[in-house]
Parts: sequence; C-alpha cells; structure tokens
Amino acid sequence: MDISPQAHRQTFGTHIVPQRFDEEELIRLPLQDRLITEGMGGVLPEVPDPTIFAHVLDVGCRAGTWLIQTAQTYPSISRLIGIDLSPRMIAYANKQAEQQGVGDRVTFRVMDALGVLEFPEKSFDLVNMRMGATFIRTWDWPRLLQEFQRVTRRGGLIRLVESDIIGSSTSAAFNRVGDLLVQALYQAGYFFTPTHDSLLNEIPRLMKQQGMRDIHVHTYTLEFHGGTPAGQSFAEDIMRAVPVLEPFVQKWVRLPEDFEELTRQMARDMQQPDFVATWTLLTAWGNKDVR
Repeated sequence: MDISPQAHRQTFGTHIVPQRFDEEELIRLPLQDRLITEGMGGVLPEVPDPTIFAHVLDVGCRAGTWLIQTAQTYPSISRLIGIDLSPRMIAYANKQAEQQGVGDRVTFRVMDALGVLEFPEKSFDLVNMRMGATFIRTWDWPRLLQEFQRVTRRGGLIRLVESDIIGSSTSAAFNRVGDLLVQALYQAGYFFTPTHDSLLNEIPRLMKQQGMRDIHVHTYTLEFHGGTPAGQSFAEDIMRAVPVLEPFVQKWVRLPEDFEELTRQMARDMQQPDFVATWTLLTAWGNKDVR
C-alpha cells in the first residue's frame, strides 16, 4: 500500500471523522472537552498568570467548549477567536458563546488550520491547540508550527495538548480497539510510530525543531473507574467515538471478524465496578522565538 504524503493528499481529507458525523460529534466533543479540562485541573493549569493574555487563538476549536470556558474563567482576556474547518461546529460554537454570555469577546470562524492562517503577524498572545492528532499528519507539523509562530506576538505562548488516544485499561476488548485505532493512525500518516505515545514523544522535539524557546512539558495521568460519574462520562465518550471512527479505522486496517462483539464487550466491561482506564495527556508549551 502506498502511504506516502502524496497518496494521502490525493485520496483523503485531513480529519479522521467525516463531517457527516458532525451532529453526533456535537454531543460527544463537549463531553470530552470537559473531561480533559477537569482532569487537567482547569483550562490553563500550567500558566501562572493567564490574565497576562489579551488575545487568544484556539486552533481546531471543535465545539468551542475550551475557548468559552477560558473566557468565563478569565474575564480580563479581551478577544478570543476559535477556528475550525467545520461550518456546523462553528455555527454551534458561536451560538453557545452568545447563550453563555461571552459572545461580545468570543468569536468562531471557519478556517483551515493547515493553510495560511487568516490573521496578521503578531496577532495573539496565546495560540492554543488541543487534540490536533485528529487532523494533522506527520508532515503537516512543521508548517503548522511556523504559522503559529507567525501569528504569535514576540515572546507569546504556543500551547499544545495531545494524548495517547484512548489510553489503556483493565479490559482486553478496550485495549484491542485502542490498538486498532493506533495502527490506523500510523498507517494513515497521523502518527510517527505505531504506538499509543507517538505524539507525546514527538511534540516537544517538533517545537524545538521549529525554533521555539523555553519549552516545557507536563504529563497528566487521568484514571476512570467503572460505576463513578467520571467513569460513566469516559465510557460515553468512548462508545460515541467508536461508530464515527470505524470508517477511518476500516479504511486503513483490517477489522477483526468479531469487531462488533468486541465493541459490545468493551461497553460491558466499562460498566463493571472493577474497570479502570488510564488516559495520558501531555501539555507542551513554549515561547515564540524572539529573533
């Protein structure tokens, strides 16, 4: 199979979830965003004083949940902009911003993050992106990070959050499904290695390679237990993700004949009181090169 960058560009879009699933994702993504934010301890837990930011850009903003929470948490931030390629996501996010009382400071725009960002140089104090693995191929990262630096003010902060995809657990079925997703991401060019921690290992190196300075990383290990409210939310996120990710996985790897039973067993396992899942998140942040 030809898995060169040229082959991918000819045959596939960049997001692993087709836009026809946007309605389903508008239910799942806010749930996942809240799990991540709560598990990390806030919207910007690594930043000592987020009030220093006046202008914030959120790239690949999805349903807008993180950016809206950031505006609510830090009223001193005067302008917050989120971009996403999905018009349905953007319409939903703008509506949410108005309904939650931050529409005067928060706006969302349809924009392709993998092209030239439609902002002047030095527009933002903070450029944030969470879960870029769903639309960024390995060869896209250098140009993307260069664009982030172009639109960041001198000394401004660039912050990336990635994960080990769905983590690992005490359920063999859960782990098999996770391994299939990782193999698909690797075959399709989104992962550098066929391992769950592929991006966790690469992100700091990529940032350094593109000239960022004062790079820091922080790893969060989230645990979810069956029968708890957080465990139920995690299980809902996973089970809503399976059908929307299945077409992507099936395109790149051969699904086992028992795949449907495998997902049913995974759902049953996650409801058991002795179920435990571990999900690793990594935040890497650094300053724009002052040169």
